[in-house]
Amino acid sequence: MEKKKISRILEEIGLMLELKGENPFKVRAYVNGARIIELLEGDLKDYIKDGKIEGIKGIGNALSDKIVELYETGKLEYYEELKSSIPAGIFDILKIPGIGPKKAKSLYEKLDIKSIGELEYACKENRLVSLDGFGEKTQRKILKGIQELKKYSGLFLYAYVNPIAEEIKKILTASSLVTKCEIAGSLRRKKEVVKDIDIIASSMEPMKLMDFFTGLDQIEEIISKGETKTSVRLKAGMMMDLRVVKEEQFPYALHHFTGSKEHNTALRHRAKKINIKINEYGLFKGDELIYCKDEHSIFNALGLNFIPPELRENMGEIEAAESGKLPDLIEYEDIKGLLHIHTTYSDGSLSVTGMAEAAKQMGFSYIGISDHSRSAFYANGLKEDDIKRQIEEIDEYNLRSKDFKILKGIESDILPDGSLDYDDDILSLFDFVIASIHSNMNMDKEKMTDRLINALNNRYTTILGHMTARILLAREACDMDVYKIIDTAVKNNKIIEINSDPQRLDLDWRYIKYAKDKGAKFAINPDAHSIEGLNNIIFGIGIARKGWLEAKDVVNCMNLVELGDFIGKQTK
Repeated sequence: MEKKKISRILEEIGLMLELKGENPFKVRAYVNGARIIELLEGDLKDYIKDGKIEGIKGIGNALSDKIVELYETGKLEYYEELKSSIPAGIFDILKIPGIGPKKAKSLYEKLDIKSIGELEYACKENRLVSLDGFGEKTQRKILKGIQELKKYSGLFLYAYVNPIAEEIKKILTASSLVTKCEIAGSLRRKKEVVKDIDIIASSMEPMKLMDFFTGLDQIEEIISKGETKTSVRLKAGMMMDLRVVKEEQFPYALHHFTGSKEHNTALRHRAKKINIKINEYGLFKGDELIYCKDEHSIFNALGLNFIPPELRENMGEIEAAESGKLPDLIEYEDIKGLLHIHTTYSDGSLSVTGMAEAAKQMGFSYIGISDHSRSAFYANGLKEDDIKRQIEEIDEYNLRSKDFKILKGIESDILPDGSLDYDDDILSLFDFVIASIHSNMNMDKEKMTDRLINALNNRYTTILGHMTARILLAREACDMDVYKIIDTAVKNNKIIEINSDPQRLDLDWRYIKYAKDKGAKFAINPDAHSIEGLNNIIFGIGIARKGWLEAKDVVNCMNLVELGDFIGKQTK
């Protein structure tokens, strides 16, 4: 088992022990152990093989035995026993903002509440008002949190679902029963949040394929099964549809079930004007099928250039395809370097050098370190002495390295009045400054808009980080005039971040096209706190493509000299 999963299990054990009222020192041992394993440099197997695991500060004999058991077997009996002793619904209750282990334990022991449904009923019956540690205000907050969870029920992050879909597609494609197979739906369009998985396949033996599919280990429950469509619920939690068509029908079915509905409707109206009917079975002139070997042929038959799946949202893509004005969308290979990287100086899991070498191995030519500023105390934000030490370390690395460079940056908190977290004499030390909101997110629309505009008016602001501060499926975007903020960024020649963290993907793609049309420049940033986090960049590229961006719109598609020249103009 990889160390990331081991860390998560140790953290869960700590949580469960706290729920059961265990000794706080024991709880803390598991929580600290989880953090130690997560931040451990190098491969865990080397520590285990050499017997060094017990020598790590904070890892005692009992904990090291459990880590070894998890690593070698992928299971831990102690963990399973603990989990079975706690009602499953308690873990759902812990997802509600404001409810931690102590409150969940109190609800269970005093009111026998062990599910969200029971908690909602208790709130509506006013039962929490007189409960120690709660009260009327807390009850209202919990009820609001339950409504938020309901709103997001049945939705999943793209980054969580896509690997599952790709794995199933790979298994189906390897089968001799399949001739063609592709992921469709919102996943193919790279929507940031999806409801389910759609896969289209062609086969000469559809029922045999359906039998093969429904026998896969990934399936929890078969909802319906037929020759052309089978619906299942996966063990991972989401629904999935497999549709099977004849090979000659495959391009039409793939296009239709890729969607979106709005794109398909607009395309049908266009087709109707030239007396063509389009559906999942084909293109028809009267009763005659217009043969199309692939999706390119479908669009060409309608007098259009091929429209990439990410753009199929009825946001002007059909008109652009007709006039030959579709963008040459950005690709992964266009990215030259990665900005917005965190290290162990704040809340990252790897050193400055470690993150640089990892990015270099990925084929990039530079990174920009941007640890948290001092106001982010929860993330070990940098004090002035830390800044000076980090700058010295980066300078030393750059002197040694010829073919890879590190840019010196900071992620500076935007304070409530719009000022940045350091004085100008400190901000002037950095090659770039990412200005971001991390607190006071409930300001009214006018004040929040002014706050961000003030930050953009600061000569040292280089990039506006995760503009709306949303957390997908957890926290709504801050209330602000996004268009006014974009206009200010363009006017001041500031860069707008596309934060590639799968839980952010902010700026929203629906605003990106507007910003591009206004002449904005973007940075697609991984917001990486680990080596794995560097790979977030691929999700940001997907969102950039949905926003119609080309390489020329993105500053980290520039080489280091070009980027330096661009940033240098901002503070003049």
